[in-house]
Amino acid sequence: MSTNTSLPIESMEALLRESEQIRALRPGELVQGLIMRVDHEGILVSIGNKSEGIVSGREMRSLSEEEMSSLKVGMEILTRVLEAEGEDGSIILSVDRAKEEVGWVALEKQFASGESITVDGTITGFNRGGALVDVNGLNGFIPVSHLGWSQRGPNGVDDEAILQRVGESVRLKIIEVDRSKKRAIFSEKSVIQEERESQKERILQEIQEGDIRKGKISGVSDFGAFVDLGGADGLIHISELSWEPVEAIGDIVKVGEEVNVYVLKVDHESKRIALSLRRIGPEPWATIPDRYQVDQLISATITKLTNFGAFARIEGSVEGLIHISELSYNIISHPKEIVTEGDILTLKILKIEPERKRLALSLKQAEDI
Repeated sequence: MSTNTSLPIESMEALLRESEQIRALRPGELVQGLIMRVDHEGILVSIGNKSEGIVSGREMRSLSEEEMSSLKVGMEILTRVLEAEGEDGSIILSVDRAKEEVGWVALEKQFASGESITVDGTITGFNRGGALVDVNGLNGFIPVSHLGWSQRGPNGVDDEAILQRVGESVRLKIIEVDRSKKRAIFSEKSVIQEERESQKERILQEIQEGDIRKGKISGVSDFGAFVDLGGADGLIHISELSWEPVEAIGDIVKVGEEVNVYVLKVDHESKRIALSLRRIGPEPWATIPDRYQVDQLISATITKLTNFGAFARIEGSVEGLIHISELSYNIISHPKEIVTEGDILTLKILKIEPERKRLALSLKQAEDI
């Protein structure tokens, strides 16, 4: 009588799985295990084949406080083998090295793809060349020229500024990955520039000439002021800052000041936006007839003398002309015989022509009154 010693298929599969687990673990290998114990010294991890490994506290430093507090018995965890058999026969594992390995693989894959992929990181410190950053458990570096701000201190970075950013989450672009040298270089500025370009395109599509937009003064120059419209900069030329003559741009606007601006022109080809600050309000000449009348007496300041008369400012940029014949009843050869620049006089309005931006004034008729 023969005996059938063949095993059920399920038992064969179980033996095959067990035989796979029996193979010796190698240092550097990644293994998935179950947490069996958690205490102040670390964690005990079951990694199959009735084998257990130990992860000490110093091999879990990459875990945040939240991650550490979430470690529970029965939870799966990925580790890397440091020693296949320690002094006491136990297997020495590391969570930090596992995270590092996974991080390198992910970074290399992203970098090799050639795509413009961003990664999340956390600023952990700084040195003379830039900022140290943690990305997926890896220690990376952001050169000072690739940080999202440009302030520099005597050591290459502004120590106070970077200290305030330690612990800050940042979006980064991969510049270089070299696992053999354990070097990972990132750029924060590239991400900011790409986001800004995207915002600029959106604004250029949305904005219309004649719009009133809110913005913030981002810079000033000799020829005008730049305004950040929320991702795209526009320029207020010095001639569009005020209806009055502008001697110093800083007298009109300050960097960081919020302003409402009028959109003069949008050039999609050159991606430029021309803005105006003065056109937010009405042009002074447009309201002159509402505030002044013919035969009215006004106070004005002499601003310029010519052979044919004197110009006098009545308000802001609004000036009128006192013809030489209206300066005096006496015959004179030049206005300087009667008035000088800077004189404040009482004058009579003879004519108002707002469409031509002209005012006719008289000194002699005002004196009569």
